[in-house]
Amino acid sequence: MPRFMTLIRIDEQNLPDKAPDADFEKRMGALFEEITKAGVMLETAGLTPTSEGTRLTWSGGRLSRTDGPFTETKEVVGGYAILQAKDMAEALEWTRRFLSAHPESWTVTSEVRQIDEATVVG
Repeated sequence: MPRFMTLIRIDEQNLPDKAPDADFEKRMGALFEEITKAGVMLETAGLTPTSEGTRLTWSGGRLSRTDGPFTETKEVVGGYAILQAKDMAEALEWTRRFLSAHPESWTVTSEVRQIDEATVVG
């Protein structure tokens, strides 16, 4: 079965100022339990803020380094998941359910892309 990576994008400059509703953790926990039991969720994690990250760029035959935070970037990857689904439609449905579990006042985007198994190293 194909694998898909979902990149969870957030705007670090405009994170919600209030904690999520009390049921958020319960909704997310139930969804993660269901997706794991279905054999779809292979791995997921949140990422530390960009203030703790470093970017390396290769350009013009030279390597440059930029330490975070990356203030010029509005939207950043805040987490990821690797899913194993029968097709893109199934991966999108699980991702839709993940996004829908968030509070309505939040803005969260998820980019879903199939992993190109021909280029997997290791």
